[in-house]
Amino acid sequence: MDPKKPCFPGLPGATRIPWLQQQAWGRGLRSDEPAIGRARGLMFATDGSASLGRARGFTTAGDTLLMQYGRGVPFPVSDPFIGFARGIPMPRSEDGGISRPRGWLLSTADPTVGVARGEPLLGLGPHPRQATPGQLAKQDLPEEMPSLQAEEEGSSLVSMFRGMGIDPSKTWGRGGLPVGFYSKWHPILYGPWSKVAHYIGNRLPFGTQSIDEGILDETNWEEYHVFPSSYFLSLCSETLHKTGTKGTPLPIGSNHITIHCRNEAVYQYHVTFTPNVESMGMRFGMMKDHRPTTGEVVAFDGSILYLPVKMEEVVHLKSVRRTDNQEVDIKVQMTKILPPNSDLCIPFYNVVLRRVMKILGLKLVGRNHYDPKSAVILGKHRLQVWPGYSTCIKHTDGGLYLQVDVSHKVLRNDSVLDCMNVIYQQSRESFQDECTKELIGSIVITRYNNRTYRIDDIEWGKSPKDTFTMADGSTTTFVEYYSKNYGITIKEMDQPMLIHRPKERSKPGGKQVITGEILLLPELSFMTGIPDKMRKDFRAMKDLTMHINVSSEQHTHSLKQLLKNINTNPEAQTELARWGLEISQDILTIGRILPLETICLQSVSFVTGADVSWSREVIRDASISCIPMNCWAIFYPRRCAEQAEELVSCFGKVAGPMGLRLDRPIRVELKDDRTETYVKSIHSQLTSEPNVQLVVCIMTGNRDDLYSAIKKLCCVQSPVPSQAINIRTISQPQKLRSVAQKILLQMNCKLGGELWTVNVPLKHLMVIGVDVHHDTSKKNRSVMGFVASLNSLLTRWYSRVTFQMPNEEIINGFRVCLLAALQKYYEVNHNFPEKIVVYRDGVSDGQLKTVELYEIPQLLKCFETFPNYEPKLAFIVVQKRVSTNLYSCSGDRFGTPPPGTVLDHTVTNREWVDFYLMAHHVRQGCGLPTHYISVYNTANLSPDHLQRLTFKMCHMYWNWPGTIRVPAPCKYAHKLAFLSGQYLHSEPAIQLADKLYFL
Repeated sequence: MDPKKPCFPGLPGATRIPWLQQQAWGRGLRSDEPAIGRARGLMFATDGSASLGRARGFTTAGDTLLMQYGRGVPFPVSDPFIGFARGIPMPRSEDGGISRPRGWLLSTADPTVGVARGEPLLGLGPHPRQATPGQLAKQDLPEEMPSLQAEEEGSSLVSMFRGMGIDPSKTWGRGGLPVGFYSKWHPILYGPWSKVAHYIGNRLPFGTQSIDEGILDETNWEEYHVFPSSYFLSLCSETLHKTGTKGTPLPIGSNHITIHCRNEAVYQYHVTFTPNVESMGMRFGMMKDHRPTTGEVVAFDGSILYLPVKMEEVVHLKSVRRTDNQEVDIKVQMTKILPPNSDLCIPFYNVVLRRVMKILGLKLVGRNHYDPKSAVILGKHRLQVWPGYSTCIKHTDGGLYLQVDVSHKVLRNDSVLDCMNVIYQQSRESFQDECTKELIGSIVITRYNNRTYRIDDIEWGKSPKDTFTMADGSTTTFVEYYSKNYGITIKEMDQPMLIHRPKERSKPGGKQVITGEILLLPELSFMTGIPDKMRKDFRAMKDLTMHINVSSEQHTHSLKQLLKNINTNPEAQTELARWGLEISQDILTIGRILPLETICLQSVSFVTGADVSWSREVIRDASISCIPMNCWAIFYPRRCAEQAEELVSCFGKVAGPMGLRLDRPIRVELKDDRTETYVKSIHSQLTSEPNVQLVVCIMTGNRDDLYSAIKKLCCVQSPVPSQAINIRTISQPQKLRSVAQKILLQMNCKLGGELWTVNVPLKHLMVIGVDVHHDTSKKNRSVMGFVASLNSLLTRWYSRVTFQMPNEEIINGFRVCLLAALQKYYEVNHNFPEKIVVYRDGVSDGQLKTVELYEIPQLLKCFETFPNYEPKLAFIVVQKRVSTNLYSCSGDRFGTPPPGTVLDHTVTNREWVDFYLMAHHVRQGCGLPTHYISVYNTANLSPDHLQRLTFKMCHMYWNWPGTIRVPAPCKYAHKLAFLSGQYLHSEPAIQLADKLYFL
């Protein structure tokens, strides 16, 4: 090492330059170690001797020649250079280029903001040998990160965020440049690229050849300039961008509101009690006694303390344990300095938000806040609706956001005791059994404390007159307890008790597990939710929907009203200001509308309209492929003979224009509508006539037992496509023609026909949909539906089902299904797919890492089954249950966004490439998009490709001539999993795997 070489203040994420000496190293190196930089094993020699380093297959020898190999391509490097995040190409010099390793480290003595993956890193230079941070030029910016003092240079206080060398005296965040500092161009950093430079007042992309040579001189290079990271991002390859460009921009609103953090930092301290204090309550009390030292604003969990103010690094406090008058020494030691928007701060920000909602007079019920004073009473149905909000603070790509969703709590005016009395009047002999069947699993609310509980059991042997032991060891009866604590007089003394068993959870500190049972009085417990009987009442549901299914305009009005209440309430503002939080009023951002798609039938094609519906076209023109129905049978009870004949006649009239050809069916009239009669007749017909293509059954009413029996027979025992029709559906003559057309389209699909398609330019593509449903016959057993495309038009599908127990990984069945689908694809096309796109439904945010680290590697191993087969894979998680709402904006009015609206920035996840897509047309209520997360992508599909392919697939569900909320293979997989888990309870016959028999 040449001691005369100048010290260099570099940046986190940049390559270490071997002849420059640094301090404050990245992870794995102390400040007193030799200056060796590491990037996943990459080593740079510190003296003239050659040293061999490895970084994903490329070597580095000595400091005279640096050879890097980026996927086998050597690039000589003759000058120091800045490293970029993974996958972002660097500009090349005349001598060669620079590879793309990830995580190269370079320490700095300046307050430097770190960068996320994919951000280019900017350099500071030139720098004098003995320069200090104060000698760097500064720019007056609106905000400046504070400079925190450390005891000595090189000591490490905390290391946060992977891949960063943390200077102990600085506050760290994410970004591109040190806040308040200029970046300076210098050839020692960027190399002598001819005719290329940044000069005063200009920004030129690397490689530009049109600059006059006379403009560039040494004095220009010595000037100070700010190089924003957004400029360098324009050099990144498109595949790394999270945002797409296709479509028409439009202003849209969302229920994400920006939160500004005004505090400089949040300070984390570790609290130690000597001698140890076991009781959490006692710990909280001792810390509360020292509020003059810690301040009024604290967040304490028993061992970790968060404060918005900085104390000394180590503070010793004294307290006295009241139980034995023992003096306790409390040591409060600073451990971390967090940016105010750190993820570690979000939990107690949400606690602050909960306090604000309480200040506004809202009641916490479950996890949401409701306003009982604004309750809507539906006396006719004995219901009341509490309006409220679901709120949480999240850290997204755009920063810190408050997510607000309008929520409604439906409460019933009848208590559990009232329900028991009704059941007793209806069935006295089996009263207890009927109560258990009706009440177990229900959610009730106790209005004296507005808490909700799940009924797990009923204790028939206890009553309110029984006693129980309280926390202080005293005993009392339930009657006395409610009278003393809530002023409630119990009327019914002989009522049984309801049992709620809370889920096991640990108290703060993880030392005690909360278990046991909670006993509730039926008289004080009120039912929640909509009764099953009411769900079947169309008029009652219409009255209820008017109040809970609000429009986009009502949704935004409620949202803005909440923001107004928060910002005009002095007490709420004071609570937020304690942590330096300020909630914005703006809900607008910019989204895009994807181009409309072209629907292709057999001989015609057309562009969809604004409502993305083509119900008229599919019945007017022939489908892509129509299967002739030469031999099919229809079964119906004797009292439905007239409707059956009218249906068959109508089939004959409407089939021609749709391109369908069907012969007269085999008519089987049943003497009654018992399940056994249907099963025996169908089985007998299939035995005597094995060439039957399709079985049609007309049923009386919604009978799950009959439907299940027919499907088990036709899907498992004697595999043949089947169509079940409710007699009510075909009993209205004015609607019969329309119904018959839809049934014929569905029957054609089940026989293997193809209705329509869209243009997907990707060749040799397989699209897969996966969804999971719980089996109702066996507790905790789940069923996975798997559907994969077989041809280039994406109109032929292969489906499989697997069952699994709770402890069995879903990937085991997934692997079997994928291998079978690949073999079937080869049979059809005589080659394997080159690209595979998987849409995986039923994955929560907490399971994304499991999918990435376990499921996907197992899938990749499946390809090794076939020699020399390495397809490109894209794995996309589909989330329907999201709290994000989107609104179209026109002036001051808000509405439902048009189909094809996509939002891929600001509110998206920081860790993944994801987007929100509103593919369907919403006729009532508020627009709820679907969230798509790209967990794995080696198929070189850009965000535009992923978004447009997803939108295209939302057009391909043949049960609906329009777009749906999720891609068609996901919907097919859901239908298959639901049929198998709800009615079949076993795997369908393999003979039906290449047909959409489950529609």
